[in-house]
Amino acid sequence: MDVDEPKEKKEASETAEVQEEKKEQAILLVTADLRFALTLGSEISAQDKAEKKTQLLDLLKKHDMSFFYSQVNTQFGWEPDAEVLSQLKAKNETKLKELETKIEEAKKNAGDTEVREAVYNKAVYLATIGDKKTAMEVYEAAYEKTVGAGKRIDLVFDLIRLAMATGDTKMVKDNIERARKLVEEGGDWERKNLLGVYEALYLITIRDWKEAVKLFLASVATFTAYELFPYETLIFYTVLLSAVCLDRPTLREKVIRSPDILTVIHEIPNLKEFLFSLYECKYADFFNALAKLVDQVKKDRSFSAHAPYFLREIRVVAYTQFLESYKSVTFASMANAFGVSTAFLDRELSRFIAAGRLNAKIDKVGGVVETMRPDARNVQYQDSIKHGDVLLTR
Repeated sequence: MDVDEPKEKKEASETAEVQEEKKEQAILLVTADLRFALTLGSEISAQDKAEKKTQLLDLLKKHDMSFFYSQVNTQFGWEPDAEVLSQLKAKNETKLKELETKIEEAKKNAGDTEVREAVYNKAVYLATIGDKKTAMEVYEAAYEKTVGAGKRIDLVFDLIRLAMATGDTKMVKDNIERARKLVEEGGDWERKNLLGVYEALYLITIRDWKEAVKLFLASVATFTAYELFPYETLIFYTVLLSAVCLDRPTLREKVIRSPDILTVIHEIPNLKEFLFSLYECKYADFFNALAKLVDQVKKDRSFSAHAPYFLREIRVVAYTQFLESYKSVTFASMANAFGVSTAFLDRELSRFIAAGRLNAKIDKVGGVVETMRPDARNVQYQDSIKHGDVLLTR
């Protein structure tokens, strides 16, 4: 019987149910991903675009998202269905009146906790239908009534997701800082891990990838932020950033030998070939995998804007890794290793060398690339002079 069920077992069961519910991506971010997909050009076929349009409109209708329904029709120049829009608005009005009634009843007949829950439910509904401005106001009212760091952090996570779904980077930044302070004041281990994933996703957008990869790697074994994206997406982000940001020993320790990553990486198209061909110095295979992977990067809402930067940085990593093994190498040999033409390689290396990204020089007459390894003693001397100038200035 339920009355005889041990308290620990009951709590564990409830926790499992909550975690199961969290394994679905938040509806706000699902619709945001679909809206983004519809902005893509040649990266997505006409058939896929039509299917995503249908999925998006069906979700907006299913969840009575009247504000978002109006926005997407304006954004894409679609002709809105006046009857559908009228029905959605009517449902919103009815639901909001119901939620407001519950708030008033809680104020009259219940305690502060019940009032807070009623206000919070209204904020969640407003966010879901797309009334961002009003939702933020009601969320703040709920925040003021919330006691305890844990629930306050959860509420701030709601605000971060709303900001991410609407592309409000400043709002994301402000609320991540807010959540960080709350975690420091009394957040538990699970919420601290969640914040790491939220922050890493934000860091992708501002291109602070070295910090982002640290947070993603720390989350691989303890990931629970399914409301943001599936676990496969975490592995996708982690491998991409690790390849760009980590040195070979760290890449081997944290990624190549990670059981959590190896279990999932084969389920993501082209990712395993991309990672292992780079690490194993199979550069022609690496370039082939990279060409396929870039299409996936361009389709990702968080990574898409940084696809050209990623493509440039990962090529620098590959060229640097190759040249470290040689004092000099012929253009023909290097071009053959990468599976490209000598003309293409000449353009690539010239650009990266001129930008100071590769420590090498090109001998056009001899048809070779010479590696310029910096003199450690000279580097130390220049560093000492620089720090001495700073000290004298002070």
